[in-house]
Amino acid sequence: MFYEFLTPFDKEKYLGNIVFKPNQIGNTIEFYEGEKVNLDDFDLAIISIEENRGNLENKGVEDGPVNIRRELYNLYTPDSEKPLRLIDLGNMKLGAKLKDSYFGLASVMLNLLTNNVIPIILGGTHDNTFGQFLGYQELYTLINMVIVDEKIDLDDPGQHVDASSYMMPILAHNPNYLFNYSHLGYQTYLNDPQAIGMLDALNFDCIRLGMVRKNIEEVEPVLRDADMLSIDISAVRMADAPGRAGATPNGFSGEELCQITRYAGLSDKLTSLGIYEFNPHYDNQNQTSQLIAQMVWYFIEGYYSRRGDFPINMSNFLKFTVKFEQYDHELIFWKSKVTERWWMELPYGDKKKYARHQMVPCSYADYEMACKDELPDRWMKVYNKLIES
Repeated sequence: MFYEFLTPFDKEKYLGNIVFKPNQIGNTIEFYEGEKVNLDDFDLAIISIEENRGNLENKGVEDGPVNIRRELYNLYTPDSEKPLRLIDLGNMKLGAKLKDSYFGLASVMLNLLTNNVIPIILGGTHDNTFGQFLGYQELYTLINMVIVDEKIDLDDPGQHVDASSYMMPILAHNPNYLFNYSHLGYQTYLNDPQAIGMLDALNFDCIRLGMVRKNIEEVEPVLRDADMLSIDISAVRMADAPGRAGATPNGFSGEELCQITRYAGLSDKLTSLGIYEFNPHYDNQNQTSQLIAQMVWYFIEGYYSRRGDFPINMSNFLKFTVKFEQYDHELIFWKSKVTERWWMELPYGDKKKYARHQMVPCSYADYEMACKDELPDRWMKVYNKLIES
């Protein structure tokens, strides 16, 4: 069982002197205590990682999860008609080798995903995204991944994967079960143009920081289409999140990252969240741990606000058909009557393989573009992947 990879969080040692009020998360959450739990009783699970071997320049991340827990459990539960069904599964055990830690995380992930429990992974270095990704391997379905980071981690891994190179083994993984990769918030001067060009050639989404900040609502469809979200806290500017070695002055604001995690929580498709690289030894008055706790809170609040409007029962949708004069082609849009969110319908060949990707989340701006006889970029990138497969 996956419990062999976990050790219970020592709440008496780290939380014993805190008296939680009735509606605070710390008074509502359940804690894994070393015995088998019934996962049917939970919707979400906190898992912490103290694995730091993937980024020795940020040594100290192993001490971060305790600080995040203290801040998170002091927050009040979101106002929801549904009860908070959250469990703290404790800490991942470190593997003898780094790859063993990835395998352990993947095993825990798989067990939670197959029981419809969403893992919220806290701590560790960003290369643990590889373990998060491997958790989907045995689900036998193509997935979409979103990374939020100031850098695109596409260095040559050589013999060892680390926080600057974990994306290469993901892209090269055989069998391939990555359908789409979207990178949000990269800063151009920190990245090799060849890496950006490679992602574009693969029809992946690579959206620079300024474009996201200019209109953050436009990334909601990206997150609505994601199965997993991985965040490097370095994507946040130093003024809002100093808790990382090498933190830089530019980046997202704390409010923007909270908006991104809320979008992720609202997504009916998204099934895991990881927030990495927090180092308390660089933090200022617990500023970064407070921000991460609030990011998780917004994710939970978004999760309990899900409306289940993925286009399955089309009676709850309005259909809009746009005729392209220059392409002799029709583009079909669907608008939810429940949430007023938009989707585009794509043709595909292998219905069994690509059924999850036929309906592409989009925005009203994409519909407006189509009405001007212009094919939306979102539509073109997915279409190109379908015809090239």
